Amino acid sequence: MAATAVRYLRSVGAPTTAAAPATSAASAPPRPALRAVRDDERAPLDPADFRAVLGHFASGVTIITAPREPEPAGFACQSFASLSLDPPLVAFMVGRTSTTWPRIARAGVFCVNILGAGQGALCRGFAVSGGDKFAGVSYGPAPATGSPRLAEVPAWIDCTVHAVHTGGDHLIVVGRVEALGTDPAAARTGPLLFHRGTFGHFRP
Repeated sequence: MAATAVRYLRSVGAPTTAAAPATSAASAPPRPALRAVRDDERAPLDPADFRAVLGHFASGVTIITAPREPEPAGFACQSFASLSLDPPLVAFMVGRTSTTWPRIARAGVFCVNILGAGQGALCRGFAVSGGDKFAGVSYGPAPATGSPRLAEVPAWIDCTVHAVHTGGDHLIVVGRVEALGTDPAAARTGPLLFHRGTFGHFRP
């Protein structure tokens, strides 16, 4: 039936498809001007409330490290996640005001050290700004990038910087995994967790 109707329309010169409406630069509606969001247009969101609510999401804890330039760099990071299996990618978030991130960016590589239940003090040492965070810390070079692989961590992921994206007041750093591994003995203690501003753990 539809084929018959199409043949008839064609025989009398009628269009068989809807024509796109003709537009021109003069008749097209103007595009809105791009501008920054004003303070009075922002959502009435208290930063303290934001932190308190998001703090209910328990996360693991890592230390992101980069090799010497001339000294190694590192910082504690809970905003870490796996991203892609093919290609193998991971991601972490870092504040745009971080003084450690520029050193990692210059290195172009990093190692994610996943912390175990008994490594809360190690995490606190890397959470402060300034000073020699590696003083008294045992580590060796990760196999692919030479970034510090901290001793006795349950797992580590050796990466090259794959991409960096902006995300508000943070940067989203995507790393391509070059090597990774675990320490079965260290993993038996379970992971170090962060929840509502305090450390915790559970045994597997």
